[in-house]
Amino acid sequence: MATPPGTRGTAQSATSHPQVLTGAKVVLPTGTVPDGRITVTGTKITAEGPHGTPRGAADLVDVIDVSGHWLVPGFVDLHNHGGGGASFSGSAQDVLKAVRTHRAHGTTTLVASTVTDDMDVLVRQAGLLSELAEQGDLAGIHFEGPFISPCRKGAHSEALLRDPDPAEVRKLIDAARGQARMVTLATELPGGLDSVRLLAEHGVIAAVGHTDATYEQTVLAIEAGATVATHLFNAMPPLGHRAPGPIAALLEDERVTVELINDGTHLHPAALELAFRHAGPGRVAFITDAMDAAGIGDGRYLLGPLEVEVSEGVARLVEGGSIAGSTLTQDRAFQRAVTVDRLPVEDVVAALSANPARLLGLADRVGSLEPGKDADLVLLDDAFEVRGVMRKGTWVVAPDLA
Repeated sequence: MATPPGTRGTAQSATSHPQVLTGAKVVLPTGTVPDGRITVTGTKITAEGPHGTPRGAADLVDVIDVSGHWLVPGFVDLHNHGGGGASFSGSAQDVLKAVRTHRAHGTTTLVASTVTDDMDVLVRQAGLLSELAEQGDLAGIHFEGPFISPCRKGAHSEALLRDPDPAEVRKLIDAARGQARMVTLATELPGGLDSVRLLAEHGVIAAVGHTDATYEQTVLAIEAGATVATHLFNAMPPLGHRAPGPIAALLEDERVTVELINDGTHLHPAALELAFRHAGPGRVAFITDAMDAAGIGDGRYLLGPLEVEVSEGVARLVEGGSIAGSTLTQDRAFQRAVTVDRLPVEDVVAALSANPARLLGLADRVGSLEPGKDADLVLLDDAFEVRGVMRKGTWVVAPDLA
């Protein structure tokens, strides 16, 4: 029996019968199946393969014909500050509102990023975010600041910045109750390398970002255990032929995953191509670095304690004019990567799903369409617009096949 498409934007509960999505271009780890099938039972993917319904099962499954569409894994966002008019620095209600906004755009796994604030405020927020992570609403916490360089502070309050004292880094890790996933540091500052080692010992990703480090200092940070470049190219010295700075060190080392914000504002297309060419598609993670305005529109917002003006989709600090995060959602990053940057769909799927899932240690559950993994998937039309989002077997955005 066929399941009606439903209404876009309306969540539907998982059905009692397996759901078979058939006829789509299905992007698997082994490549794209042009006329494929995904079977979902409860919250899990239970089969993938060529077009068709399992023999003898026609009356026991709900079949959804999604011919002419793409099926890709749910997106995984490592670095996100909010959306839908709400911030991950706000209340539990605010956090969940932001989560729902990004889920509707295909992000089924999301790490909540904080911004620089007083340590006491960050400790309290870590407690709130950790509760939501324990409930499964978040995939953990990313602390961006306060351990960053005043020379490359971006949209962070300089008055609240501090050196990365390992004792204070440990204080944030403890406050997160096992849910700390990543800390962005300027590793050249006093205590930076010791903090990187501390993070590595506790299984927390040390990310080099908002840094004024030299090439040599960045190499030392990587040797100490840093494995991520926070929004590569942004908030760090530019690549130079005599002073290559952190960019060259981060791109050349196979142990480092580079974050890229593909919104057309943070990166010139040539910079994005450079990163993909040198890091390779297995070491790139697309992020949004989104703030409250994502999914909403222009206007005035707060990013931490700082006021932000969003105009024509670009967020900048009211004072100073620095870019202040983005209004990006991952579906738009996907669409731009394929239609503007002309990247292969399979490479884009890796950057949006498989690579960040692996980095977070979640590759056994999410990041690809394989039996046994969570039924997190995104349905896209041929223009790469979202036409459906499923998370753990439930339609967050019901299929719109019109």
